[in-house]
Amino acid sequence: MSITANWEAARNAVKKFTGAWGNDQPGGAVIGFDAAGIRFAEAGGVESLSTMAPFSADTVVRYASVTKHAFCAMVLSHPEAISLDDTLGQHLPELQEPMASVTVGRALDMSGGLPDTRECLSLLGLSVYTETKAGPLMEFLARQTRLNYEAGTEVSYSNTGYRLVETALERKGLFFRDFIRKAGAEANASFDAPDVWNDAVAGLVPGYWHDGEKWQLSAAGLHISASGSMTGSATSLANWARTLLTRPGDFAGILDRLAAPRALADGSESGYGLGLRSTLLGGRTFTGHGGSHPGYKTYFLLDRQTQSGFVVVSNREDTNGNKIAQEAMAGLLDLALPIASSALTEGLYVTETGPFWIEVRGSTVTWLDADDTAYEDADGYVSSFSASSPMRLKMEGDLIVGQIGHPPRRFLPAVDTGVPASLSGRWFSDEGAYFEVDGDCVVMGIGPVRHRMPLKALGNGRFLFTLKDGPWTKRVCLHVLAENRLELVLSRARMIEYSKGS
Repeated sequence: MSITANWEAARNAVKKFTGAWGNDQPGGAVIGFDAAGIRFAEAGGVESLSTMAPFSADTVVRYASVTKHAFCAMVLSHPEAISLDDTLGQHLPELQEPMASVTVGRALDMSGGLPDTRECLSLLGLSVYTETKAGPLMEFLARQTRLNYEAGTEVSYSNTGYRLVETALERKGLFFRDFIRKAGAEANASFDAPDVWNDAVAGLVPGYWHDGEKWQLSAAGLHISASGSMTGSATSLANWARTLLTRPGDFAGILDRLAAPRALADGSESGYGLGLRSTLLGGRTFTGHGGSHPGYKTYFLLDRQTQSGFVVVSNREDTNGNKIAQEAMAGLLDLALPIASSALTEGLYVTETGPFWIEVRGSTVTWLDADDTAYEDADGYVSSFSASSPMRLKMEGDLIVGQIGHPPRRFLPAVDTGVPASLSGRWFSDEGAYFEVDGDCVVMGIGPVRHRMPLKALGNGRFLFTLKDGPWTKRVCLHVLAENRLELVLSRARMIEYSKGS
């Protein structure tokens, strides 16, 4: 069937967003392209609040997690060094169980249960600005003896698998920075992949976030790893994506291999492949991925049937690249956008046991601190239509039932039973971190960064508190495991334990 592409409609959809980025604000660029070349490039805002130079399609930004598919391409290009069926422990013998038995494929397709390194550090009280290096981070991961969930049973986003597989390849003399510079040049794309935030990168512009009053420069201390280290422009990313779509030379077939569905342990298919996720739009399936670093947002969405696509890059924290790309694709191919739904009753809900909670506010469903929009689905359900955070739920009386991350879930309304006096005291981690529960508050940090955060009881030993860290606001679940033992839980890290001091 012939498909007519309406590039004018796509461009008009994009202009709604780029036109809202004023010439005194950070901005971004959006490119539409197909096999014949770039069809349009729209930009708005500035690339630096110091120089006020306008943002352009050639402005260099951090791609963040858009990096992932490129790293997976490197993995697939070295079958002599590593296989998707290998266990991590085969290449990283210092890892303990159960992490050691997670396969390389599951480490990369978000089904491995690997706790996200950055969120683990947050639960230990370390700020997004705290500098960390690759070696000590690897030693930290080698001390861990819990996964977020049994490998193969769920899909939940984590960057750690990419860090571990990159370390395994580096020990064999294979470096992602070398790979992506060479592969990018072959696609007429100028890429780099710095190890840390403060590495100098040619042309890289600052990222910004808004604190409610003014724009702030972004920063991050975490050693970046191949989960999100790439830098480049919108033009370079478009040229790279177009090369993947048209598959010449060494790129032949790589996109199909990266985007292929992956199987969970029960045989069901996941829409998250190798650094790429499927997106349902108007009854059709598209391929893409997003990226988010403090102050930078990136996204790309591809239609393999028409060999067309869109890339979105920006240096502002509030950009919704997924929304921009989907509206552009819907305009291009005359597809219906999903309809946001408020069918779920607002409130806080928890599973009968465990640290699992959701909050419903209008069409937004928050699952363990991760927000997703709920869209209308069949048979009374709402769905996230997201391969990286799959969610399908409906009301059943006062309960919410369905699936999150693929496993079945059943949520009851949370009951505020108050904070028991027995929770008060100091709690210590084996990693040297500690916090205090004082009455109905968690107290974390020292000196001028000592924070007092109110606890909200959810019933049955679950409590929420809100941790603010620069551009990030995290809602942490404190879950009591035993009389003197508890865990702190975020969506990407569910295994950091503390014990009560005497």
